[in-house]
Amino acid sequence: MKKRNVLSYLSISLVWVATVGLGACSFIPGFKGPALKTPRLLFDLPEKYNAPDGMCLTPDGTIYLSMTNANLKEYPAKILKITQDDKLVELCDLPAHPETGVACPLGISLGADGNFYVADNQSFATAEPNKARLFRINMQDGQVTGVDVVAVGFNMSNAVACRGDFVYVTETNLDVTKKPLPSGVYRFSMEELRADTPVKVTGIGDPHLIVQMETVTEDPALQVGANGMAFDSKGNMYVCNFGEASIIKVTFDSQGNVATQREFVRGKGMLSTDGIFMDANDVIWVADFIDNAVHSVDTKTGKVTTIARNGQTDGTDGLLDAPSEVCVRDGVVYVSNIDLTHGPNVNDRPYTMSAIDLN
Repeated sequence: MKKRNVLSYLSISLVWVATVGLGACSFIPGFKGPALKTPRLLFDLPEKYNAPDGMCLTPDGTIYLSMTNANLKEYPAKILKITQDDKLVELCDLPAHPETGVACPLGISLGADGNFYVADNQSFATAEPNKARLFRINMQDGQVTGVDVVAVGFNMSNAVACRGDFVYVTETNLDVTKKPLPSGVYRFSMEELRADTPVKVTGIGDPHLIVQMETVTEDPALQVGANGMAFDSKGNMYVCNFGEASIIKVTFDSQGNVATQREFVRGKGMLSTDGIFMDANDVIWVADFIDNAVHSVDTKTGKVTTIARNGQTDGTDGLLDAPSEVCVRDGVVYVSNIDLTHGPNVNDRPYTMSAIDLN
């Protein structure tokens, strides 16, 4: 490059930096649009809270959080509350599996019956199939009255979403021996979920399995299927296909049967699609575990906007560290850094949650 061109380029760059501000700059490959936001540290968690994951926002503004403790299983798995002033409060412990000795909660959702439903993904504890479960946390006047196992037989129960009188659960792996990897979504009526006779799912062919998909990839780190899940205001369901960095849109007919299923968005800056959150404006917020990033997706246009992204990190100062779940409250994106050893990520201290200020 000629010296004159170099000076011109530097002059333009300096003007741009002076206008936008050094703190807003991003020189990350693939950066598009306005400057990426820098996450801040929300919680520097103690060892007893070492792997945060699923979140749900309730009408009173409380965020409920699954603490799966998959990194240090000697600590019991718990459900916590993030109060409106960002304090962590314990709600309850979860019953350990009789064979593995631990519980591994991921997705959590509040049902129309006032109870919480939580996926217990036992793949963190054992390689044996069909050990994962679905919990119901029974609530009365804001207090836990008990925890029941209401469905069993999953391989990797993951996200949970409640809508109407139904509970939907993503099954990340229907059969690990098959390629492409099959996965899907189960639907249960709350009425059939009984503590005395838990529903037992049976995989492909089970009548509860209303959605099936495949993950086509040769990358071992991406052999992960159906993951995050959410509903928009019109009742359409969106399901993440983690390994393909895509989101599937599912519509229903007037009888509640699946009418259409199609790929809604893939890639566009996303390297994986883990947990998602649907806000009141029907914008999807995506945790990108592989890329240490958070994205938003406009459900009207399919446009993907990267909100924050950083390289491999231990999470110090609130940087994203294998983010698995997101939740948006009052202009702040709450991010669970599950920090599991998977693909490029290595579990390490500190154990953290991040916050991204949108305003």
